[in-house]
Amino acid sequence: MEPAAEKREAELEEQQQHDEPAVPSADEDEAEAEENERRNRELKAGFHPLRRRFVLWYTRRTPGARSQSYEDNIKKIVDFSTVESFWVCYCHLTRPVCLPSPTDLHLFKEGIRPLWEDPANRSGGKWIIRFKKTVSGRFWEDLVLVLVGDQLDYSDDVCGVVLSVRFNEDILSVWNRNASDNQAVMTLRDSIKRHLKLPHSYLMEYKPHDASLRDNSSYRNTWLRG
Repeated sequence: MEPAAEKREAELEEQQQHDEPAVPSADEDEAEAEENERRNRELKAGFHPLRRRFVLWYTRRTPGARSQSYEDNIKKIVDFSTVESFWVCYCHLTRPVCLPSPTDLHLFKEGIRPLWEDPANRSGGKWIIRFKKTVSGRFWEDLVLVLVGDQLDYSDDVCGVVLSVRFNEDILSVWNRNASDNQAVMTLRDSIKRHLKLPHSYLMEYKPHDASLRDNSSYRNTWLRG
């Protein structure tokens, strides 16, 4: 076979391998079966099941107090898996404008903890948007509804969303699984902008979690802006 033909054949084989869908693992198959069973139970009970179960976490760091580890500071508030249980939870949440600083609310898919080191997060990163405190509540509500409603592009790649209440600003972030997949990262950015109807004046920043681990910072030294 001619060298050029060999090269074309190798490229074709590589492309075919790239195009082949990933085969779900046994654990993924089992998890999907459990989710289907859960949704069927909720339907029979007259509820409206969400595609996934979610967990809401809360972090409050008291200024001047002896520092706890970040993991020890994260408290689970509630989990939900239906439209009805989501609204029961959400309607009782304190609005962002009333939360003390610094506080974080984390809404993540069940099985994923809001930690950089979590297996689902450690290869990923987050898109970051900074807001004036007077408008953050509306954008936070829209982002929560988009996540719970499974409306974001590359939604399987999304791990969760975070509201960070700070003294001079509030910060929203969307965590994803794979920081090295540039197409997924940029498509997620565009999807967030579209669903939030984000004004052009707002800047979005991206930071991989491994960079956060190195500089021990969530929102400083971001790598990408757009």
